[in-house]
Amino acid sequence: METQSMPKARNGAVELEFQSFGDDRPETVLLVNGLGSQMTRWPEAFCEKLVARGYRAIRFDNRDTGLSTWPAERYRLADMANDAVAVLDAAGVARAHIAGVSMGGMIVQRMAIDHPDRVLSMTSIMSAPSGDVVATPEAMAVISNPPPSPEADYEAFVAHGMKNARTIGSPGYPWSDAELRERVIAEHRRAFNPAGVGRQRHAIGADGDRTEELRRLKVPTVVLHGADDPLVQPVGGEATAAAIPGAELRIIPGMGHDLPPGLHDVFVEAIVAAATRAKTTA
Repeated sequence: METQSMPKARNGAVELEFQSFGDDRPETVLLVNGLGSQMTRWPEAFCEKLVARGYRAIRFDNRDTGLSTWPAERYRLADMANDAVAVLDAAGVARAHIAGVSMGGMIVQRMAIDHPDRVLSMTSIMSAPSGDVVATPEAMAVISNPPPSPEADYEAFVAHGMKNARTIGSPGYPWSDAELRERVIAEHRRAFNPAGVGRQRHAIGADGDRTEELRRLKVPTVVLHGADDPLVQPVGGEATAAAIPGAELRIIPGMGHDLPPGLHDVFVEAIVAAATRAKTTA
């Protein structure tokens, strides 16, 4: 598997860490992640599945996460969409299939609205047309309650991360405790920026409701959502699909608000379905 470590993309003062898989493939899928999550949430094994289907896959750290810039000042969702375009520029990609989860779904929606000339197809996953999402109290606590200090009590920090993952995860496709523990530890070692979550949440809220703008899109779209998502409940996906002309809605039983290995193929199929529709409508 060809994996290329790339120089960072730039959008003004913001540097963006990204990684490209399958650079010899003719079309690109840009993968955009969710609130406070690093690009490693799109694991290499997932990217390799897209390459096997004939696509170049690019993943990147949003600003305020991972190895990308952590700005001190506030920013807008449109700035994050511009970041995604900057990654395409740095990778030499004129137009891409774009796929985003949760906040990443909101970013690709904004990207399709603001930069339609850069988008071949869109897959909006576990997302919504605005930040006014319907969540259970337990799920809202996951993104609202800060973690314990890893310096003060590392085991409490790890346990907190594992509990959060279980709270919003897919009941039909559960992770093992060992897998979740390994993920929490690996993500903390790579980068830890809890303050970024607040700035990203502000960016989501400040973007308002995109419904009317989504109604004007002319991009082949698949909307994928978990029937058991407690953080962005299925109404979020239903509203997204209803707003975008011709969008296909796929509701997946047993899927929550995560990307477990057991759902890799379901996600890939949704992305490829949107990309295939782009070919037939070109």
